[in-house]
Amino acid sequence: MGIDERREMVEPDNSLGVVDQCALLQLNRSTYYYEPIPVSERDKYLMDRIDEIYTRRPFFGYRRVCDALCDQEGNRINHKKVRRMMNLLGLQAIHPRKNLSRADNSHEVFPYLLRDMMVREPNQVWCSDITYIRMKKGFLYLTAEMDWYSRYVLSWDLSNTLDSATCVSVLSRALARARPEISNTDQGSQFTNKQYLDVLKSHEIKIGMDGRGRAFDNIFIERLWRTVKYEEVYLNEYRDGHEAYDSLTEYFLFYNNERKHSSLEGRTPKEVYFNC
Repeated sequence: MGIDERREMVEPDNSLGVVDQCALLQLNRSTYYYEPIPVSERDKYLMDRIDEIYTRRPFFGYRRVCDALCDQEGNRINHKKVRRMMNLLGLQAIHPRKNLSRADNSHEVFPYLLRDMMVREPNQVWCSDITYIRMKKGFLYLTAEMDWYSRYVLSWDLSNTLDSATCVSVLSRALARARPEISNTDQGSQFTNKQYLDVLKSHEIKIGMDGRGRAFDNIFIERLWRTVKYEEVYLNEYRDGHEAYDSLTEYFLFYNNERKHSSLEGRTPKEVYFNC
């Protein structure tokens, strides 16, 4: 059985999970995950424009995004279609806050721990989030784990699904090098998943989650997404997931090791993370 046939057998919604299905099918996980999600050419074009508008104006709801699209395209676009696409991309106006998935109302509730907190050193707080990465055809999702104080990206990965497996993998790889006092995320189902929470609890990490309707609770990783898109993603047209992965690998090496931040007094994330 060929790779394409085995890849088609993977069911993202299967209770077994994508990682386990790939293992059973003897399919390299990256071969499945870096295959972009297929959409029609027109929908892909509109989704890319929506991503650009939202990145520039994150306070826009679907009606204002629709108005901006109509202005760009010179014709009327159905606002219900824009709303469906924003739901697929996981985009909402900053009230309520941006979120790539609906929270499960039955999940364990965690407080927001960063209110009035002074973050003074690396590994005091880590944050994680997911964002849309456009491709020449289709799209992928990017997950990253970042140190709040230094802005250092500890680990990241690409996926074509919004299941928790990628989030767990990214977190686990970050924990192989250090451990934070607090982990801060939104209340999306990937981060409230038992498997993800169990990893945090097993390392005795305090769990904090953004309050509903609080746009800036995870502000630094939101800024990271804007930077990555303007400096990398929007300047390229990835032919496939492997090209996206290779290009983003180079970018994150630049971001961590060479890109100086005014908020870090002209230092790089690596300098701050390893020398504080």
